[in-house]
Amino acid sequence: MKFSIHQVFIATKKIFIQSETFILTNQRAAFREKDKALILSDLHIGKTAHFRKNGIALANHIMKSDLERLSALIEYFQPEKFIVVGDLLHAGDNSDVDEFCVWKKQYSDLQFYLIEGNHDRISKALEEKLCFDYKAEWLETDDITFIHDFDPVRFGFQITGHIHPGIVLSSAVKNIRLPCFALTSNQLLLPAFSEFTGLDTKNLPKKSTFFVFTDAEIYEI
Repeated sequence: MKFSIHQVFIATKKIFIQSETFILTNQRAAFREKDKALILSDLHIGKTAHFRKNGIALANHIMKSDLERLSALIEYFQPEKFIVVGDLLHAGDNSDVDEFCVWKKQYSDLQFYLIEGNHDRISKALEEKLCFDYKAEWLETDDITFIHDFDPVRFGFQITGHIHPGIVLSSAVKNIRLPCFALTSNQLLLPAFSEFTGLDTKNLPKKSTFFVFTDAEIYEI
Protein backbone atom coordinates (compact mmCIF):
# COMPACT_ATOMS: atom_id res chain seq x y z
CA MET A 1 0.00 0.00 0.00
CA LYS A 2 1.21 3.51 -0.80
CA PHE A 3 0.09 6.88 0.49
CA SER A 4 1.39 10.46 0.37
CA ILE A 5 1.03 13.02 3.18
CA HIS A 6 2.63 16.46 2.94
CA GLN A 7 5.09 15.21 0.29
CA VAL A 8 6.08 12.25 2.49
CA PHE A 9 5.46 9.07 0.51
CA ILE A 10 4.46 6.17 2.76
CA ALA A 11 4.76 2.61 1.46
CA THR A 12 3.75 -0.25 3.77
CA LYS A 13 4.30 -3.98 4.20
CA LYS A 14 2.18 -6.11 6.55
CA ILE A 15 3.88 -8.85 8.59
CA PHE A 16 2.81 -11.10 11.46
CA ILE A 17 4.66 -11.49 14.76
CA GLN A 18 3.33 -13.75 17.51
CA SER A 19 0.00 -13.89 15.60
CA GLU A 20 -0.18 -10.09 15.70
CA THR A 21 -0.30 -7.72 12.75
CA PHE A 22 2.55 -5.25 12.34
CA ILE A 23 2.93 -2.82 9.46
CA LEU A 24 6.44 -1.89 8.31
CA THR A 25 6.98 1.35 6.40
CA ASN A 26 9.56 2.86 4.10
CA GLN A 27 9.66 5.80 6.52
CA ARG A 28 11.74 3.85 9.05
CA ALA A 29 8.96 3.00 11.51
CA ALA A 30 6.53 0.17 12.24
CA PHE A 31 2.95 0.14 13.47
CA ARG A 32 1.46 -2.42 15.86
CA GLU A 33 -2.25 -2.71 15.16
CA LYS A 34 -3.22 -4.33 18.48
CA ASP A 35 -2.45 -1.31 20.65
CA LYS A 36 -2.21 1.33 17.91
CA ALA A 37 1.46 1.94 18.63
CA LEU A 38 3.89 3.64 16.28
CA ILE A 39 7.31 2.06 16.89
CA LEU A 40 10.67 3.53 15.93
CA SER A 41 14.26 3.64 17.10
CA ASP A 42 17.40 5.76 16.99
CA LEU A 43 16.14 9.28 16.37
CA HIS A 44 19.40 10.71 17.76
CA ILE A 45 17.82 14.09 18.39
CA GLY A 46 20.48 16.69 19.02
CA LYS A 47 23.12 15.13 16.81
CA THR A 48 23.26 18.05 14.37
CA ALA A 49 23.35 20.60 17.22
CA HIS A 50 26.13 18.58 18.86
CA PHE A 51 28.18 18.73 15.64
CA ARG A 52 27.58 22.48 15.29
CA LYS A 53 28.66 23.02 18.89
CA ASN A 54 31.91 21.26 18.06
CA GLY A 55 32.64 23.41 15.03
CA ILE A 56 31.17 21.25 12.25
CA ALA A 57 28.65 23.28 10.26
CA LEU A 58 25.49 21.26 9.66
CA ALA A 59 22.09 22.63 8.73
CA ASN A 60 19.26 21.82 11.13
CA HIS A 61 16.97 20.80 8.23
CA ILE A 62 18.05 17.19 8.90
CA MET A 63 16.11 16.98 12.15
CA LYS A 64 13.22 18.98 10.69
CA SER A 65 12.95 16.39 7.92
CA ASP A 66 12.88 13.58 10.50
CA LEU A 67 10.08 15.32 12.42
CA GLU A 68 8.11 15.95 9.22
CA ARG A 69 8.25 12.23 8.44
CA LEU A 70 7.17 11.43 11.99
CA SER A 71 4.24 13.85 11.70
CA ALA A 72 3.19 12.21 8.42
CA LEU A 73 3.28 8.77 10.06
CA ILE A 74 1.19 10.02 12.99
CA GLU A 75 -1.37 11.49 10.60
CA TYR A 76 -1.42 8.29 8.53
CA PHE A 77 -1.73 5.73 11.36
CA GLN A 78 -3.53 7.85 13.99
CA PRO A 79 -1.66 6.02 16.80
CA GLU A 80 -2.50 6.20 20.49
CA LYS A 81 1.14 5.93 21.55
CA PHE A 82 4.58 6.00 20.10
CA ILE A 83 7.38 3.84 21.38
CA VAL A 84 10.99 4.85 20.85
CA VAL A 85 13.19 1.76 21.18
CA GLY A 86 16.28 3.59 22.37
CA ASP A 87 18.55 6.49 21.42
CA LEU A 88 15.88 9.15 21.32
CA LEU A 89 18.69 11.60 22.07
CA HIS A 90 22.28 11.79 20.90
CA ALA A 91 24.14 13.99 23.39
CA GLY A 92 21.88 15.16 26.21
CA ASP A 93 20.08 18.50 26.15
CA ASN A 94 20.63 21.10 23.42
CA SER A 95 18.75 23.37 21.01
CA ASP A 96 17.52 20.43 18.90
CA VAL A 97 15.85 18.96 22.00
CA ASP A 98 14.05 22.28 22.50
CA GLU A 99 12.77 22.07 18.93
CA PHE A 100 11.62 18.48 19.47
CA CYS A 101 9.68 19.51 22.59
CA VAL A 102 7.92 22.27 20.64
CA TRP A 103 7.03 19.75 17.92
CA LYS A 104 5.78 17.21 20.49
CA LYS A 105 3.26 19.68 21.99
CA GLN A 106 1.14 19.19 18.86
CA TYR A 107 0.49 15.62 20.01
CA SER A 108 -0.23 16.02 23.71
CA ASP A 109 -2.79 13.18 23.61
CA LEU A 110 -0.24 10.73 22.24
CA GLN A 111 1.40 8.57 24.92
CA PHE A 112 5.19 8.75 24.77
CA TYR A 113 7.23 5.65 25.68
CA LEU A 114 11.03 5.59 25.79
CA ILE A 115 13.06 2.41 26.00
CA GLU A 116 16.43 3.75 27.07
CA GLY A 117 19.38 3.37 24.72
CA ASN A 118 23.09 3.87 25.20
CA HIS A 119 22.87 7.53 24.10
CA ASP A 120 19.95 8.39 26.36
CA ARG A 121 21.76 10.19 29.17
CA ILE A 122 18.73 11.92 30.64
CA SER A 123 18.84 14.06 33.77
CA LYS A 124 15.82 14.49 35.99
CA ALA A 125 15.29 18.00 34.61
CA LEU A 126 15.48 16.74 31.02
CA GLU A 127 13.08 13.88 31.82
CA GLU A 128 10.53 16.40 33.09
CA LYS A 129 11.06 18.54 29.99
CA LEU A 130 10.40 15.60 27.65
CA CYS A 131 7.27 14.48 29.56
CA PHE A 132 7.47 10.71 29.15
CA ASP A 133 4.50 8.50 29.97
CA TYR A 134 6.90 5.57 30.37
CA LYS A 135 10.70 5.32 30.57
CA ALA A 136 12.62 2.14 31.33
CA GLU A 137 15.34 -0.17 30.01
CA TRP A 138 12.73 -2.46 28.47
CA LEU A 139 8.99 -2.94 28.04
CA GLU A 140 7.24 -6.31 28.02
CA THR A 141 3.79 -6.64 26.47
CA ASP A 142 2.07 -9.87 25.43
CA ASP A 143 5.21 -11.99 25.03
CA ILE A 144 7.01 -9.22 23.13
CA THR A 145 9.87 -7.28 24.69
CA PHE A 146 10.92 -3.86 23.46
CA ILE A 147 14.62 -3.38 24.22
CA HIS A 148 17.29 -1.24 22.59
CA ASP A 149 19.89 -3.94 21.95
CA PHE A 150 19.11 -7.64 21.54
CA ASP A 151 19.54 -9.64 24.77
CA PRO A 152 20.57 -13.24 23.96
CA VAL A 153 19.63 -14.55 27.43
CA ARG A 154 16.11 -13.14 27.34
CA PHE A 155 13.29 -15.47 26.30
CA GLY A 156 10.56 -14.51 23.88
CA PHE A 157 10.39 -12.16 20.92
CA GLN A 158 12.31 -8.88 21.00
CA ILE A 159 11.84 -5.65 19.07
CA THR A 160 15.16 -3.83 19.00
CA GLY A 161 17.18 -1.02 17.46
CA HIS A 162 20.78 0.08 18.01
CA ILE A 163 22.39 -1.58 14.97
CA HIS A 164 21.17 0.85 12.24
CA PRO A 165 20.76 -2.12 9.85
CA GLY A 166 21.40 -1.92 6.15
CA ILE A 167 22.20 -4.25 3.29
CA VAL A 168 24.21 -3.98 0.08
CA LEU A 169 22.48 -4.67 -3.24
CA SER A 170 24.82 -5.40 -6.11
CA SER A 171 24.20 -4.25 -9.65
CA ALA A 172 26.19 -4.12 -12.87
CA VAL A 173 26.85 -0.42 -12.33
CA LYS A 174 27.56 -0.13 -8.60
CA ASN A 175 26.71 -1.50 -5.17
CA ILE A 176 23.82 0.24 -3.42
CA ARG A 177 23.54 0.46 0.38
CA LEU A 178 19.97 0.66 1.68
CA PRO A 179 18.44 0.69 5.18
CA CYS A 180 16.19 -2.19 6.18
CA PHE A 181 14.22 -4.05 8.81
CA ALA A 182 15.58 -7.49 9.75
CA LEU A 183 13.16 -10.17 10.94
CA THR A 184 14.07 -13.51 12.56
CA SER A 185 12.11 -16.05 14.60
CA ASN A 186 12.80 -14.07 17.79
CA GLN A 187 13.67 -10.52 16.74
CA LEU A 188 12.49 -7.55 14.70
CA LEU A 189 15.44 -5.20 14.23
CA LEU A 190 14.31 -1.67 13.39
CA PRO A 191 16.18 0.73 11.12
CA ALA A 192 17.47 4.00 12.53
CA PHE A 193 14.66 6.53 12.20
CA SER A 194 16.99 9.47 11.65
CA GLU A 195 18.40 9.72 8.15
CA PHE A 196 21.56 11.24 9.65
CA THR A 197 23.01 7.88 10.68
CA GLY A 198 25.33 5.30 9.18
CA LEU A 199 24.37 1.78 8.13
CA ASP A 200 25.73 -1.46 9.60
CA THR A 201 25.73 -4.08 6.87
CA LYS A 202 27.83 -6.66 8.72
CA ASN A 203 26.46 -7.23 12.24
CA LEU A 204 22.95 -8.29 11.29
CA PRO A 205 20.98 -11.15 12.87
CA LYS A 206 21.60 -14.53 11.27
CA LYS A 207 18.86 -16.14 9.18
CA SER A 208 17.06 -12.83 8.72
CA THR A 209 14.36 -11.90 6.29
CA PHE A 210 15.10 -8.36 5.14
CA PHE A 211 12.59 -5.66 4.32
CA VAL A 212 14.52 -3.10 2.29
CA PHE A 213 13.16 0.31 1.45
CA THR A 214 13.69 3.45 -0.57
CA ASP A 215 11.85 6.77 -0.57
CA ALA A 216 9.13 5.15 -2.70
CA GLU A 217 9.09 1.39 -2.00
CA ILE A 218 9.44 -1.33 0.61
CA TYR A 219 10.02 -4.91 -0.40
CA GLU A 220 11.06 -8.26 1.06
CA ILE A 221 14.25 -10.04 0.05
